[in-house]
Amino acid sequence: MTIHYDTLKNWPFEPLEHTYTARDAMLYSLGLGYGVDPLDEGDLPFVYEKVLRVSPTFANVLGYPGFWAKHPGTGIDWVKLLHGEQMLRIHRPLPREATVIGQSRVAKIVDKGPGKGALVLIERTITDKPSGELLATVSQLNFCRGDGGYSTQGPQHENGERTQPSDEPVAAPPPLPDRTPDAICDLVTRPESALIYRLSGDDNPLHVDPAAARAAGFDRPILHGLATYGVAGHAVLKTACDSRPERLAMLYARFTAPVYPGETIRTELWIDGQTVGFRSRVLERDVLVLNNGRAELR
Repeated sequence: MTIHYDTLKNWPFEPLEHTYTARDAMLYSLGLGYGVDPLDEGDLPFVYEKVLRVSPTFANVLGYPGFWAKHPGTGIDWVKLLHGEQMLRIHRPLPREATVIGQSRVAKIVDKGPGKGALVLIERTITDKPSGELLATVSQLNFCRGDGGYSTQGPQHENGERTQPSDEPVAAPPPLPDRTPDAICDLVTRPESALIYRLSGDDNPLHVDPAAARAAGFDRPILHGLATYGVAGHAVLKTACDSRPERLAMLYARFTAPVYPGETIRTELWIDGQTVGFRSRVLERDVLVLNNGRAELR
């Protein structure tokens, strides 16, 4: 089975209602490592209800449709699917508690060619249910390693050719500046980070079960990619936004390697006015885990 463009482009995502509380927002922040130093006055508002600030990257777990690509009707070889890139655009700061609607759609499908995989871009809007106000837009780019060449394997046309559409290529992210970073932010992850983060909605056993991790080729459970992304967002907030969520308008990053819970993530930042370029690496193994990062500030 392979990707059928029209079926996938019109995948019937249902609108998902998601109610969260201040407690949920604090639990999410704890999963990212906020509060490791309980005396850090910049981090405390993200884990203390009296002065609560909601992390902008919390939007990534709201109205999430789950691992829908595993459904046989998608045609995706889900075993070979990788989460390649993530972008979050914040239209207004997330309330401390709310009922929201998540509406997903397949925005783009790109065939890179036989043996080269395909790209599937998913977009999800997060809207406040009572007012209908748009809070955030989440974009996730999946690299489907086993589905390259799908555009030549579709229904046969009258002229005998077997072709399906392939959308315009996804634009490459701009390169990072060729100079020493303007700032560096080191943030530790707890050994139990993945156990906490999974309580925010991603219960993939890869992040908790040693046997599942070994079966996937890792010597122990790895941290969720979106948790690594959230730690980078934490670094941007702390370093370039004075820990004020309302100042972050957009956050983008490309995933390059996994993190093991307990490791230290160093984020290097290049700050140019309202634009921040960044990349993150694990200090203990000197491995780049996020690259080509970009944030837009208000």
